[in-house]
Amino acid sequence: MPDASVRLRWSVALADRQVLPAACARTGARTVVCGTGALAVGRAGRALTLSLALRRAASEVTLEVEPAWNGGVSDPDRSNDRLKVLVLDTGDAYAF
Repeated sequence: MPDASVRLRWSVALADRQVLPAACARTGARTVVCGTGALAVGRAGRALTLSLALRRAASEVTLEVEPAWNGGVSDPDRSNDRLKVLVLDTGDAYAF
């Protein structure tokens, strides 16, 4: 796939002010979309690192990760397109 983007949606609102990587854009109170660049079959894409703040403190939030755009490529197995993760306020970094 020559280019794609991923949508990241949190269960709570993000703080109004965020510093995002150049490949990412805020698209709503709880949503960010990031370009992933080209994706090759059987290979990992490039890493995106985000450090985000929530509008209010929360001991846990849910993060949903899903394709936002796939360049028109047809995926025969759509069952693995979405990921839902419980993120706990432990101070640890998370990676998916």
